[in-house]
Amino acid sequence: MELPEGGVEQFWMAPDGWPIRRIDLSPRHVLRGSLLFMPGRGDFYEKYLESLEEWRDAGWHVTSLDWRGQAGSGRLGMDDSTGHVDDFSVWIEDLAAFWHEWRAERPGPVALIGHSMGGHLALRALAQGRVDPDALVLSAPMLGFAAGGAPFWSQKALGWAMLKLGDARRPAWNGGEKPASSLHARKGLLTHDARRYQQEMDWRAARPELAMGPASWGWMAAGLRSMETFMAPGVLERVQTPVLILSTAADGLVCHRANLKAARRLPHGEIMSFGPEAAHEILREVDEVREPAMERIEAFLSEHVAQPVTPDLTRAL
Repeated sequence: MELPEGGVEQFWMAPDGWPIRRIDLSPRHVLRGSLLFMPGRGDFYEKYLESLEEWRDAGWHVTSLDWRGQAGSGRLGMDDSTGHVDDFSVWIEDLAAFWHEWRAERPGPVALIGHSMGGHLALRALAQGRVDPDALVLSAPMLGFAAGGAPFWSQKALGWAMLKLGDARRPAWNGGEKPASSLHARKGLLTHDARRYQQEMDWRAARPELAMGPASWGWMAAGLRSMETFMAPGVLERVQTPVLILSTAADGLVCHRANLKAARRLPHGEIMSFGPEAAHEILREVDEVREPAMERIEAFLSEHVAQPVTPDLTRAL
């Protein structure tokens, strides 16, 4: 368990001075472009080093960034465990500011990949014109909650009521990914691959500051408001960027139906659907799931952004 050879960790300072952790991996051979990967709620980029290294080995300059308030980039709530934010616009502003600086340093083709909450935020930022990737890939994006069939209006009503009943920063449940999930159940929600799941546990043990537990009621309410903002009629229909969505019908955290609907609404949207063979973390699933997913991402990026850059651009990077 170690960082990829040549991986550089450092902190990016947000415009308000908040330190946000990042990692950069430079390609070993011909540069195809640059790729930014944004992880999900409670995630940390160490979980995705396998994918980051594969993209680097395919010729991409790869960067991954924490979200403010999680992993190694501090906390926004009342404790070190609960994942809280007052409004998702905080993260949109961070992503837009980082993208502006990062993109200016990389004038060649650029791709953006987001997982779960990271996919939600990446798509919202794109729909609102805050980022301009040549292509966007969304892995199990959080475009709706897997709420047992509860309608969106009832989810909003519950979130509003819980905010009125107490501190928005208090945890919405006990445990990890969702209400009533034990440690064993958490693994089943995320991946069928025991080895890859254990890698996450090993990183948590080696770097305890990375671990995060449940979301706050404030986060839940903010997530629903954010969904309403950019999933409204006419918003996705204006997106002209190619978007690939990977989604699984067996997802116990995000709504597969919402992802299918988004793919249909996007003018240049594509969908790769999985069934019971895949849990939420498609990029950390068993090889029988992960390898076809990575191959589809590679084909998508090759079609839309993977053009060799000039020698001058290579020197600039």
